[in-house]
Amino acid sequence: MVDFDLTPEQQAIRASAKAFAAEHLTGARAIYEAAATTPGWEHQFRSTLPLYKNAVQAGMIKAQVPAGLGGLGGSLLDAALVVEEFYAVEASASLTIFGTGLGLMPLILAGSPEQQQKFLKPFLGSEGAPLASLVFSEPDGSANFIAAGAPGFGTTATLQGAEYILNGEKIWATNCSGWDDRGADLQCVVCRILDPNDEASDVDKARRQTAILIVTREDIAANDPAAFQVLSHPPTVGHTSVNGPHVRFSNLRVPAGNLLAPAGKGAEVIEMSFTASAALVGAMGVGIMRQAFERALEWSKTETRGSHEVMIQKQSVADLLIKIKIRCEAARALTWKAALALGKTPFGGELAYEAKIFGSESAVDCVMDAINLIGVSAYKQGVGLGHLLNDAVVLPIFDGGNVGVRRRQIEKIFMNPQYKPWEATFGP
Repeated sequence: MVDFDLTPEQQAIRASAKAFAAEHLTGARAIYEAAATTPGWEHQFRSTLPLYKNAVQAGMIKAQVPAGLGGLGGSLLDAALVVEEFYAVEASASLTIFGTGLGLMPLILAGSPEQQQKFLKPFLGSEGAPLASLVFSEPDGSANFIAAGAPGFGTTATLQGAEYILNGEKIWATNCSGWDDRGADLQCVVCRILDPNDEASDVDKARRQTAILIVTREDIAANDPAAFQVLSHPPTVGHTSVNGPHVRFSNLRVPAGNLLAPAGKGAEVIEMSFTASAALVGAMGVGIMRQAFERALEWSKTETRGSHEVMIQKQSVADLLIKIKIRCEAARALTWKAALALGKTPFGGELAYEAKIFGSESAVDCVMDAINLIGVSAYKQGVGLGHLLNDAVVLPIFDGGNVGVRRRQIEKIFMNPQYKPWEATFGP
């Protein structure tokens, strides 16, 4: 039987997330926009530190670690419920919280028991403000990092004795600089392992060399200060309190035991991490659509704009409201289905990619519809749709751009001879 009713446990998760967002995230924008008056983009990020500490204290970081590893986390659907409730209130400060979950994902998926016990410890408590980061993208682009014949990542690591020597530049990795520009508590750095004995130049060399190294604040502190540098904090159009700096590793020495995914396994772990996150971006889109709908609905029920009746009684206005609501409901249903289907069939990731594409692009369309519905009044500061649009436009292009990454992943699935079109929907 198909049942969209949440379990009592899931209702409790949703209620807890909604209460936290209402109490701690409602005023977040006022906090980081006030910090924008201080020169330096990073001050907006740092101004959200008290909010992040509240999230740690409330168990919102621990909830991103599976219960089997000492956390409070449950299913991917549980996570989607939390993401939607947060994004229905505030996008930017929320992304810092969820960025830590993404940063921990490779460790959760591929870490040895010893690595998990050691490196997850800071994220299982209720104090402080530990940050994690998945350090993937590079200044020259990374969408085609394992394409046939591609050179692979510019960030490289070479084994010397009991240490790896890490070199290269990264950008857009949420949280990677840490609160003080001396690194996140844990960074999962995607790189190529250079092996002097590997002289082959086959088309799969980039995949064969891709690995993941763990870098901690302690590792950075043990090196020369120049070994890890924050080169800049690029200003962004939306999600303006999020930390996604341009960083450089220069002969950074990391213990060999920090090798999380060895050469040849790193690409697979990254693909799994970003497949799970795709469904959560769908939930982010739903949250933004909720904001757009609720603001437009309230406006249409109270404004007459010189008419004898409120605007919701105008067919053109009602039609736009209906369109926004339908997209929101459809994106949520697809996101929930994607979360439930992941891992159950060989191509279950298809629905996660589709949820990311549909949810993110629908969010942009819905905010634009809300702006058109309200008209020129939406141009004013304080209405809230302008900054909501700025937050929405990043969803189709981050976490694997819809054009260069997500649609290509679905295309690859379609081309597989074993692909069955409706298996992810109905099961094998």
